[in-house]
Amino acid sequence: MKIPTTLIFASTLAALSSGCVGTGPNTQQGAVAGGALGALAGAIVGNNSGHRTLEGAAIGGALGAVAGGTIGNSVDQQRGTIYRSQAEATTDVVVQEVPPPPPPQPEVIVVQPTPAAVWIQGYWAYEGRRYMWVPGYWETPPPQRRVFVQPHWERQPGGYVYIRGYWR
Repeated sequence: MKIPTTLIFASTLAALSSGCVGTGPNTQQGAVAGGALGALAGAIVGNNSGHRTLEGAAIGGALGAVAGGTIGNSVDQQRGTIYRSQAEATTDVVVQEVPPPPPPQPEVIVVQPTPAAVWIQGYWAYEGRRYMWVPGYWETPPPQRRVFVQPHWERQPGGYVYIRGYWR
């Protein structure tokens, strides 16, 4: 059975887009890079097995995007996601009273990997119903940004909204 090209294209586009909504930058970058590499590998395999280049590229792209997004998401989960604006960092977590975080944990600052890297001090990230410790790490700021704003709660109509850490 031959699958129509438009169905393959639409499925691939849906697969590439679906894993990236509301996720961190490493997840998005991983999905895009994985999708591109998967499409290339799938096209090669498809071409070598009966000139099914387009079908192979579509399947490889979709699988690569899922794999790359999964790997990128694990990096976001380990580091805590770094956002590039307050709007991007604002969550939908609204509380009437801010739950107090535990005291900061001691940390050791390791050697700066590059002169451009900025030390992100460890912090307690609010994850749904509890805080999780994100240890400090070196991060190279995104282009045209230099200051990291630590995660915090902000008073807004209806209560306090949790804002994740972001670059300004």
